[in-house]
Amino acid sequence: MTFSITKTSSQAMTPDAGQSAKVREHVDQDFSQRVATLGKLVRIPGIAWEAFDEADLERSAEAVAELFRASGVFEEVEIKRSVVDGKPGAPAILASRPAKNGRPHVLLYAHHDVQPPGDASVWLTPAFEPTAKDGRIYGRGAADDKAGVVAHLTAIETLKAIAGDDFDLGISIFIEGEEEAGSRTFRAFLDENKDKLAADVIIVADSMNWSPEVPALTVSLRGMVSQEFTIRTMEHAVHSGMFGGAVPDAMLPMVRVLASLHDDKGNVAIEGLKTYKFDDLPYTEANLRADSSLLPEVSQIGDGGIMDRIWGKPALTIIGIDVPSVAMSSNTLLPTASAKLSLRIAPGQDPAEALGLLKAHLVKNVPFGALLEFGPAELGKPFMADTSGWAQELAKNSLEAAFGNPMVEIGIGGSIPFIADLTEVFPNAQILVTGVEDADSRAHSPNESVHLEGLKNAMVAEALFLLLGNDLESE
Repeated sequence: MTFSITKTSSQAMTPDAGQSAKVREHVDQDFSQRVATLGKLVRIPGIAWEAFDEADLERSAEAVAELFRASGVFEEVEIKRSVVDGKPGAPAILASRPAKNGRPHVLLYAHHDVQPPGDASVWLTPAFEPTAKDGRIYGRGAADDKAGVVAHLTAIETLKAIAGDDFDLGISIFIEGEEEAGSRTFRAFLDENKDKLAADVIIVADSMNWSPEVPALTVSLRGMVSQEFTIRTMEHAVHSGMFGGAVPDAMLPMVRVLASLHDDKGNVAIEGLKTYKFDDLPYTEANLRADSSLLPEVSQIGDGGIMDRIWGKPALTIIGIDVPSVAMSSNTLLPTASAKLSLRIAPGQDPAEALGLLKAHLVKNVPFGALLEFGPAELGKPFMADTSGWAQELAKNSLEAAFGNPMVEIGIGGSIPFIADLTEVFPNAQILVTGVEDADSRAHSPNESVHLEGLKNAMVAEALFLLLGNDLESE
């Protein structure tokens, strides 16, 4: 049954000055401890990729589980795995406390796994040593998404401190352990734990705000298609001096087909892909250059407004090519070359259809009769939120009270494919995509960081949402 608020409840959707002050005071007095907790989590390099030590991921899961156990809010906090195709997934943290007296149930999602650190020489501080600098905390996972974990914990404990141990709001916790590795067992985990995860509202703390000062709700996400492929021209390598000029090496058709993926302006040239039109926000070319570190001499690509290009139009990136490095190169015609493409697709685009269009384009544009072989592919659905529900209004009011500025609705050019699973398993739930990141957070990149004042405000906003939700009554 879908939770619907009463008329009396609808009048209490905005936090008053007293509620805001009480929540702010509680978050302020504990904030240094919250930052210390974030630092402890950052020090654990929990990476869900097979090349990394699984024991670190286990330590990360146990550390997060212990935090929620210590909150005293849940009778049981479990570390669980799902198994897909005979292979266990990464450890996830699950806890649930039922709603009482007709109150709504809220599911709080975040993930404790992180991206690999990458090139250590590019980091200005050690990747897994949290470092405070210029109002930010630097470290891998500081923003994505261990700050989300700590924000959820803070909001829950603030609700308990203000409303008392016996509050009525239902709360479930799902802290995933393999989001950065593709959420391989996510759907199986939802199906297996559906009763404990079922909720009226799902808060996904894995996105960003417009800035550290201006809050945002993410209402759209591009979907994602990735495709690996190999081009072959010969059975084996041969001397470039003896056969060059008559025999095409694999890199020649590879370069030609990769070049065909964009037109002269940099627009994706794959026929049939959809686009979505967004309203412009106050975001200038200077903002884009600063946030992306685009070099002064380099121009932008694509047609249309900036919001359209980074949120609503397809974008294609060549994210990997398997050929010899310059250091290992020789005067040889290569018989094979492989590449991996990442295609971001607009809201409303079916990923299977987009994959078909991508593959058709590659087949059409491979020159010289070179053989094309397709390897693994991945699909992720786009997301477009329904912004008409009571939870959206409550989140808006809570964010504006916490940040002191009007909230904006934003899109994200990246993808969170598992949100499609949430909408399918829990079709009546309202989904709010929030976050603590900003354009300077550099998630997935060296020198990842979280803005401390922005993090504090995000904690206040979520605590206000839970506190007001605890007073809502169903019709």
